[in-house]
Amino acid sequence: MAIGDLIYVDATGFNYPDFPTILERLKDEYRAIYGADVYLEPDSQDGQWIAIQASAISDTVQVAANVYNSFSPFTAQSDALTRNVKINGIARKAPTFSQADLTIIGQAATVITNGVAEDTLGQKWLLPATTSIPTTGEIVVTATAQQIGSVSALAGTITKIATPTIGWQAVYNVNDAAIGEPIETDAELRGRQATSTMIPNLSILDGIIGSIEKLTGVTEVAGFANDSELTDDNLIPPHSISLVVRGGDSQAVADTIANKKSPGTGTFGTTSIVTVDARGVPNTIDFFRPTNVLIDVQVTLKALTGYTDTIGDQIKQSLADYLNNLLFGENVLNSKLYCPANLDDDNFEGSDSFDVTSIRTRRGTDPYTENNIDIAFFEDPIGNTANVTIILT
Repeated sequence: MAIGDLIYVDATGFNYPDFPTILERLKDEYRAIYGADVYLEPDSQDGQWIAIQASAISDTVQVAANVYNSFSPFTAQSDALTRNVKINGIARKAPTFSQADLTIIGQAATVITNGVAEDTLGQKWLLPATTSIPTTGEIVVTATAQQIGSVSALAGTITKIATPTIGWQAVYNVNDAAIGEPIETDAELRGRQATSTMIPNLSILDGIIGSIEKLTGVTEVAGFANDSELTDDNLIPPHSISLVVRGGDSQAVADTIANKKSPGTGTFGTTSIVTVDARGVPNTIDFFRPTNVLIDVQVTLKALTGYTDTIGDQIKQSLADYLNNLLFGENVLNSKLYCPANLDDDNFEGSDSFDVTSIRTRRGTDPYTENNIDIAFFEDPIGNTANVTIILT
């Protein structure tokens, strides 16, 4: 059997041998020509020459496998994946700026040109090039951080007018800023590509989610619908939908919801944006910006032989990572915290140097408890190593 017989495509995909298999097959063919007693170990010239050929074949086959896999968004990587998703009308997200929805208050008809707001840390937030205050004296616009990357601002901290303008009286942010993201990873892009295919789906809500995820700056979306005659457990009114959107321009998000939702379907949320349809009729669209809920964790453990502060830091990081991977509205279940606290997912050799005896959590200033913490559908549980306390016994 020749080397080529080991390389083929079938229902399972591209099949190819590893380097040791290729090397042994070449040795077998060499012996068939020169005799079974020929010496082909690594310290022989013939053995080294065969190994060079086997390595070249193995490298070539690897390239062929990568080319084959690059044709599918499920297996493509890097630039190949970036090219693939263009078929779905999306592109890999570049590093983004943090964004914050700002409520602008002032005299009607005031036009703010290149306005800038400032938070309590002195960080600048850039308003759209032109902001016109309507007759109501109040408008919500999406401001962009002056610096790219992870620039944070808690609710109520962007309150200073950095570019005074006659008629502009006040500014504040009701919600936390949406933190800027690094360049989109392959895993994130694959997930967004899968969601984007739902746009023409029969499910209108899935289509809305897919359309919003395509918007610049949007990093996470969750959607909920109440098609009953009664207000549901999430307090969503009858025959209404509610979207929770992190990042993206508020007006673009509202316009997308308005264009995609069914006629007569209500919207529910704390961010209200006025959209105008093709006939010039205004319509208010409501949706949620996620509310970050910082979770404090208190871990009581018994230190055994080999325990160090470094291991304690790894426990803190593991718990913070677990909390940050929870989705919008996902409750913090106390029993689930024991796995990351024990470093079980890390195959960590030092996991036998301590014994976790209890884990307690709290949100905000609530008292610590061993009970589960309920998270509202528009809330996002957040972990931080600084908020993980280890008590040694």
